[in-house]
Amino acid sequence: MSKVNFFYFEDDGVIPNNPNLPVLFYPAALEGKAAQAEEIFNQNNWGNSWVNGIFDFHHYHSNSHEALAIVKGTATVRIGGDKGMELQLSEGDVVVLPAGTGHKRIDSSPDFKVAGAYPDGMEYNTKTAHGEDRLLALDDIKQVPLPDHDPIYGTEGPLLNYWKKNES
Repeated sequence: MSKVNFFYFEDDGVIPNNPNLPVLFYPAALEGKAAQAEEIFNQNNWGNSWVNGIFDFHHYHSNSHEALAIVKGTATVRIGGDKGMELQLSEGDVVVLPAGTGHKRIDSSPDFKVAGAYPDGMEYNTKTAHGEDRLLALDDIKQVPLPDHDPIYGTEGPLLNYWKKNES
């Protein structure tokens, strides 16, 4: 099992991020298996998958969590909005973003491809830093259920330890 790094990001007044759940970063989790990222996501109950790129503007999904696996190439991605942090991502890396977490591609290699997927194949929206429905988005984020599977490791994965229902 891959090492897990986790990061919390606060609402910066523009990008809400997630008030309770950390971003999870699994470096090299799919080393040697990156081309099978979509298949692995789907086997672990993360569906509605795709392979493409990452937008070069801040955006987030208020109604779903998102798993991203680097299938090919490298990229620098800013997570958490302007006050967040940059992650250097390469083939085989996986990032799991809780609902509301801002993300944006800063740069990438010409061959960059990423696979994305959502718990239970949820439909997702795309909100930007310029969205006028921020209050609705904040409410949506609180309503997104916790996944019952880690996108890479299934029912035994670290996501289930790091993401717990807020009891307060």
